[in-house]
Formats: sequence, structure tokens, C-alpha cells
Amino acid sequence: MFLAVLSLPGGCRDGKRYHDTGAAVDTDTKNPVLAGIYAFQEETNDFFRDPETSPLPDRYRKNFQGLDFFPADTSLRVWARLERSPSALPFDMPTTTDRKARERKYGTLYFELRGKPFSLEIYQSPELILQDGYEDYLFLPFTDQTNGEETYAGGRYIDLRIPQGDSILLDFNRAYNPYCVYNPKYSCPLVPRVNHMDIPVRAGLRDFKP
Repeated sequence: MFLAVLSLPGGCRDGKRYHDTGAAVDTDTKNPVLAGIYAFQEETNDFFRDPETSPLPDRYRKNFQGLDFFPADTSLRVWARLERSPSALPFDMPTTTDRKARERKYGTLYFELRGKPFSLEIYQSPELILQDGYEDYLFLPFTDQTNGEETYAGGRYIDLRIPQGDSILLDFNRAYNPYCVYNPKYSCPLVPRVNHMDIPVRAGLRDFKP
């Protein structure tokens, strides 16, 4: 996740991730799946502590103890079928400011969660894929029923990579907040209405409470 983040002109997610972390209940570090989630959370907290990379204003970073994550939940890791959209054209995605984020619909993910079927669109930035390390980067913004209460009202993001085949492991434990949650100088893409999930997704980052 620890990308090059730019302020308003460049936007909230001009590099790889967005952010995510969680306070896990199960501390079975012998479980590689849980260990991966915990490592991701720690890496995210380290990113926020570092004054060179953190989106936090100095007044919040000085006493930073770590971000607030939901407990790790391996049931919120699912395989999704990817249906690509090769003919989709770039479009301007609205953001939290007057800036527009240039994106292209890369495809749609189809999966089941909590016994319900869902589909979410994933996007690719025509500009970002020209940067080293981001050639296969995909952007998944989504909203769910926790927004505005347990999580940020505007929704959260997940970073993905283009797979070799037609399936992607979708891990909601890696859902993170847009940078504008932490600092108003950032311009962050708004989640398209089509990417709303009508269930609570209690995984990944909770809302930020300074």
C-alpha cells in the first residue's frame, strides 16, 4: 500500500494501496492466512507512523498508537470470478474535490459472501499503469452497511493485481480508508453506486477517530 501518495493535484491513491489494518482477536500466528493479515496491519501502521509517507497531519501522528481494525475474519476472504471488460473506455470518476480521477472499468467481480451473491466493478488507471510496479494494479472501491457508523461514510478501497486466470482472491481484511479520511488535502475517488454491498462488511479498517 505504500505507494507514492500525492496531495490534491495527484489524488488520494496515485500509487498502490489505500490503507487497511485491524485488531485481530485470533492470534494464531501459525496460521499463514492470519499471519498475512497481521503483517499487513503492522505494515500499514508503520506506513502511518512514518512522517515521510503518512497522510496523517503532524498533530495526529505525534501520539499515533495504531489504526483501528476489525478483528481478522478469514470468512471474509473469498474467491471471485473475474469477467473482463476489454472494450470499456476511460472515464472521469468524481472525487471528494473538483478533480476528476481518470479510470477505466477493467472488469466485474462475481462472488458470494454471507450466503448472498454480489458483483463489484474494478477499475484501472490509464496513467498509473505507466508507472513502474503498477502495471497490473487494480482499484476496488466499495460501500456497505457499516458506512457512517462503524466505517467511513464514503466507503473503503481494496488494492488488487491482475490475475493470470479468471479468478481473484478478494480479502476484505485488506479494506482501507481513502486518505481524505485523515487529511482534507487529499482528493479521493467516490465509490460508484453500483459497488454497494447490502450487508455489513466488518473487516479491514474502521472509521478514523482522532
